Amino acid sequence: MPENSRRPRLTPAMADIRRAVRESLQDLVEGDLVLVALSGGPDSLALAAGTAFEAPRAGLRAGAIIIDHGLQEGSDGIAERAAEQAKALGLDPVIVRRVTVGDTGGPEAAARQARYAELMRVRKETGASAILLGHTLDDQAETVLLGLARGSGAESLWGMHPIIGPMRRPLLQIRRDSTHSACEDQGLEPWCDPHNMDERYTRVRIRQRVLPVLDEELGGGVALALTRTADQLREDAEALAHFAQEQIGDLVEHAEAGLSLEAEALRANPPALRQRIIRLAVQSEFHVSLTRQQTLEVSRLVTDWHGQGPLDLPGLKVHREGRRIYFTAA
Repeated sequence: MPENSRRPRLTPAMADIRRAVRESLQDLVEGDLVLVALSGGPDSLALAAGTAFEAPRAGLRAGAIIIDHGLQEGSDGIAERAAEQAKALGLDPVIVRRVTVGDTGGPEAAARQARYAELMRVRKETGASAILLGHTLDDQAETVLLGLARGSGAESLWGMHPIIGPMRRPLLQIRRDSTHSACEDQGLEPWCDPHNMDERYTRVRIRQRVLPVLDEELGGGVALALTRTADQLREDAEALAHFAQEQIGDLVEHAEAGLSLEAEALRANPPALRQRIIRLAVQSEFHVSLTRQQTLEVSRLVTDWHGQGPLDLPGLKVHREGRRIYFTAA
């Protein structure tokens, strides 16, 4: 057998990624199609290689979807190279799509929105059971730190979910160093996105400046600590959501153009659960996400009511009559 055609020796980095992929796919059924969202970078390329190895052994079909955002000169060539790498790994189908990136929310958010929309379209077209994303433990730590800096509440500290709908992130417990090592161990040459070195982006500054300083000053392990925090908060939040959903059936009465909640029953709950019930009820009925301040204003109609008038919130009006809080469409 020629030297360059031999199967690469299994290394610790390769084993870790294969194990993570295997665990992420274990609930799928034989014959299902999974697609790797492949950028050509080290994280998604290592994920693609791990999936190409594990999926057939689980009786699954594995392909790849490459999104060309068209934001850099030569992006079509980068996408084509990633497609060639996917085919060389044995992935099939390999689909390349070019998207138009808008300007809503800044370049990062706009690119992400366009990318995810196209991923969902391709999933629908192909009937894929899952789309695999290459986010790592380091990406998770950066996400949690961003949420902490923005002060946008506990939900922003959950980080990224391992599974949300058809999207799966097998590598959230894998360090970025391991994906680089896995590519090198298998002779795969990843593309290095210059945007990942551009310090105009907040996430890049966190990656290159903030986390290294925190590690140096706090003795290391900051990324792991941040991801553990995200996991614990997510578990707590899921428990609260379960309890809130259980209570909503008893507390809610549908009213003309909206709904109402029983004030004293709400008051009997701890604040965290009471606020969650309010947010969940409003989201379910009006498809409006209340901010913390708006939720607290509604909660004061429960805990500190002294005849004050109605609240005007985006898309709805809230007022209290006797023992009930009424939510009506604006």
